[in-house]
Amino acid sequence: MLTVIFGRPACPFCVRAKQIAEQLSEERDDFEFRYVDIHAEGISKADLEKTVGKPVLTVPQIFVDEQHIGGCTEFEAYARENLGLYQSA
Repeated sequence: MLTVIFGRPACPFCVRAKQIAEQLSEERDDFEFRYVDIHAEGISKADLEKTVGKPVLTVPQIFVDEQHIGGCTEFEAYARENLGLYQSA
């Protein structure tokens, strides 16, 4: 399972999404993620809109196995529901 997080520096929601992904990668053998700094990579919100298929007003924009999940709040909910986030073993 590959998760890609498109974010930018100094964005608290991007930092939080990355923390969630780091936690999942430690807890699950089948979870990998890549964080893409849109500023460093020269990616604009217009570029993200082409990938997402709808207007992008905020970052992060998160994909799990190429499926658009949404932002940090949606990713956290997805991880709780599907990946066992915050559940003790």
